[in-house]
Amino acid sequence: MLRFFIQFGMTIILLFLSTIVAWYEGSAIIENPWEWKYSTPFSQLLHGEVHRGSDISQLDYFIYAIKYQPTYPVIMTISSLYLLILIGYYFLKERHKWFSSYLFILSGGLFFLSYLICNSPTIGGKIHLFVLLVSGFLCIGCAAIIYFQVINCNSPNLKDITN
Repeated sequence: MLRFFIQFGMTIILLFLSTIVAWYEGSAIIENPWEWKYSTPFSQLLHGEVHRGSDISQLDYFIYAIKYQPTYPVIMTISSLYLLILIGYYFLKERHKWFSSYLFILSGGLFFLSYLICNSPTIGGKIHLFVLLVSGFLCIGCAAIIYFQVINCNSPNLKDITN
């Protein structure tokens, strides 16, 4: 129990710090009006076309940071994913099939997010795509291993069948 809370606390701190830095780095979009058309999907959804820096949504700061300063957004993604897996494991550790299903659904979400950014022309977008795809495949692999371990533990031993 103590290990869970230590891991949870450390991950929350890492997520918080990386979010603050990514948000700060993404705020540079205000000074780049030529990028407003391509990096402000949330602002365009809320306000239409962006004409001033004050029209830019805070969420668009993260889009800009992902595209041009990807280090801290990647740390945000990995720490968020670790946090989701840690919470899922804590609540579903006794129910292996459910945890396996949880990981499978999580991988589906990761693949969906990677689909949303698959056409990004920036290096940061490609790095983030790679991180999301690798994480999705790792979640599927872990889900399969956990699922098949449960099946093998629940199936009768072949030696018992032959005797």
